[in-house]
Amino acid sequence: MWEEDTTGSSTGTAGVGKNFDLKQHDAVFNELMQECKHSAPGARLSARLRTALERMRPEERRAVCRRKRDGCAPLFVACKRGNVEIAEYLVHVCAAELEQRGVYEVPDDRSVHTVTPLWCAAVAGRLEVLRVLADAGADLNAGSDSGSTPVRSACFMTHFDVVKFLVERGADIHKPNHNGGTCLINSVQSVRLCTFLLEHGAEVDARDMQLKTALHYAIQEHRLESARLLLQHGADPLLASRAGDDALRTACLKGAAQIVNLLCSTVSYSPARIADAHELLGATQLDEFNDVAAALASWRRATAIRHAYGAYIEKRPARAPQPALGGAREWRSAAALEAAAADMDALRTQALLVAERVLGPAHKDTVFRLMYRGASYADAFRYQRCIDLWTWALQIRIEKDSLLYTDTCHTASALTRLLLDACGGRLERARALPRHEDALRVFTLLADHLPECSAALRARPVHKKQAETFDRALRCVTHLLHVLLRTARSAAQRATLRAHVRRLLQADVRSAHTRDTLLHLAVSRLNVVRSTYFADEVAPVFPCLGVVALLLRCGADPRTRNEARSTPLHVAAIPYNFSTELVELLLRGGAHLDQPNKFGDSAAELLALNRGSRVRPLRHVTLRCLAARALLAAGPAPPRAALPATLHAFLELHRA
Repeated sequence: MWEEDTTGSSTGTAGVGKNFDLKQHDAVFNELMQECKHSAPGARLSARLRTALERMRPEERRAVCRRKRDGCAPLFVACKRGNVEIAEYLVHVCAAELEQRGVYEVPDDRSVHTVTPLWCAAVAGRLEVLRVLADAGADLNAGSDSGSTPVRSACFMTHFDVVKFLVERGADIHKPNHNGGTCLINSVQSVRLCTFLLEHGAEVDARDMQLKTALHYAIQEHRLESARLLLQHGADPLLASRAGDDALRTACLKGAAQIVNLLCSTVSYSPARIADAHELLGATQLDEFNDVAAALASWRRATAIRHAYGAYIEKRPARAPQPALGGAREWRSAAALEAAAADMDALRTQALLVAERVLGPAHKDTVFRLMYRGASYADAFRYQRCIDLWTWALQIRIEKDSLLYTDTCHTASALTRLLLDACGGRLERARALPRHEDALRVFTLLADHLPECSAALRARPVHKKQAETFDRALRCVTHLLHVLLRTARSAAQRATLRAHVRRLLQADVRSAHTRDTLLHLAVSRLNVVRSTYFADEVAPVFPCLGVVALLLRCGADPRTRNEARSTPLHVAAIPYNFSTELVELLLRGGAHLDQPNKFGDSAAELLALNRGSRVRPLRHVTLRCLAARALLAAGPAPPRAALPATLHAFLELHRA
């Protein structure tokens, strides 16, 4: 089939032959890829290309088929396109590697995976190609980079014939992906597929990493018939996910009214539980779907259930009225519900009360609804209601997840930005806002938790997202100081603020990445707060003389260095931060012009870059400073015992 090498063995001839082979292989590979990509379904490779391939040695043909373009080898491309004849030729004639992985983009969700040709054929629904690969001995359970097997991925694409073929050939329908997702979970969109898998022994209550079962996912997708089928096959509706949601609560959170009715008629729930379910369903219908009529119908049904057994069925657990909701309470009677029905704002408040009671304040959906409702109030120029709800959401998230959690920081950033915009007069119809007590409450929530979070970040290795979240929270605190200064009207308010700042400074809280102090941040134009709730950018607040003066008065040390051994004065002397007033304020607070950073640059050298500077360096350089610099320049520092402790510390200030 292939031609023997009859060329001489001299170095020159061998070298030419090798170059010729390489060029020939390039040409053959290029033509092979073209035909794999563009040949019509069912077409064979051209006779010329087959001849070129068959004249090569077996190992050469295999090497050509092993090469990739755009992450894919020829066999992978042929399998993806469903070219059975070409795939069969490459497998049997060219001995192409069956398990060589390529890059596949799933059309439905545009996700990209590194997978085998058989996985690719299964997801693309190429049954005949799949048969060729399986007959050749390809691994039926070779997972993708996410651990998903070919049969599991085919379930997701609802390729019933492919799934049936793979199962008949022995594919494992119980093997989950890295997140614990099973074939059955991936099949809830198809009753026929679920039936097939259950008949072949699929575990009906298998759970993924979120502790969700196939029943949870069927309900999430509003798959009524799939949910009915799973229940008939023994699915446990009382199994709760990691968030604490069982089947009934999931149906209520997703607004799946038909599935709620199915569960209530199938499972023996208590009347109180059924009433809770209809109340939560109504809250979802109002908040998520803005369907007032459906929400009222659900709430009326729940009210009727609570009054249907003689004594009124109390709503449990009983919760204290929330100031953020104006001290409102849930309705008890049909008359109270009908009175609220005429007031949309009252209905929205009732929906939040229901979510807080039934789900609990720490549930992710409760917090999400608080944030969403707060944003709605802001859009309607009712900023105080937004501030109240977002502050409550921030408190819940800090208590539940800590300040290092990303969602907690999103809430803090949104709230800080809202207060900043109100303080800066950028909000319509917000003349009396923000209130000092609101800003102080948010500041206290953040500042009280910063020290413990800072201590948690000392452990190594540091999680990058947690470090970024901490730094964002620290920036929020500095901006809240600006708001508090602007809104403090009385001596008592200013005294309280100084007490809070002193406590925070004593904790020596610094940014995680650069070890900046609050004073470093207060003199930097790069200190900004961004939030996904606000699309526009605003002018930076910092450098801020008021915040710098407050920090210095409360004991902030202007000689403290960050990771680059730069002091706040170094940062303030950078041209985009510089102002004469700012630098002189730091110098009056005890900063040293000749204190070098780790690059050997002093603040005095950076000041020279600012042409408009009115700072007179000689007024701020003492004889002690000159003596310390001369002593360090003279050679090795004297022994520690040779100097008093205060002089030794002063000497260290001038060391790079």
